[in-house]
Amino acid sequence: MLHWGLLIFAGLLEVAWALSLKYAEGFTRFWPSLASIATIALSMFSLSHAMKALPVGIAYGVFVGMGAIGTALVGIFALGEPASPLKMTFLAMLLVAIVGLKVAGE
Repeated sequence: MLHWGLLIFAGLLEVAWALSLKYAEGFTRFWPSLASIATIALSMFSLSHAMKALPVGIAYGVFVGMGAIGTALVGIFALGEPASPLKMTFLAMLLVAIVGLKVAGE
């Protein structure tokens, strides 16, 4: 269960580094750039340790899916990006795929 916790933590950090990359403006702003580098490093470290016990295809798929869903939702709810029914449908499908990967990996 520890490895799944590390994987979830890595996925949440992926959302954080994606958001900090937006505000780093091409690494021209110091603090957002530093936040990006730090969260990317910690995210990769956590993902690497999760992969010690989890299959690479499942771990990476869950990691990327969590990052995509989380970043899209932050964009919609915190940054005012548009949320069409079709976009929400595809995000829901991605969530179903992530859960399916977890179930298939057990």
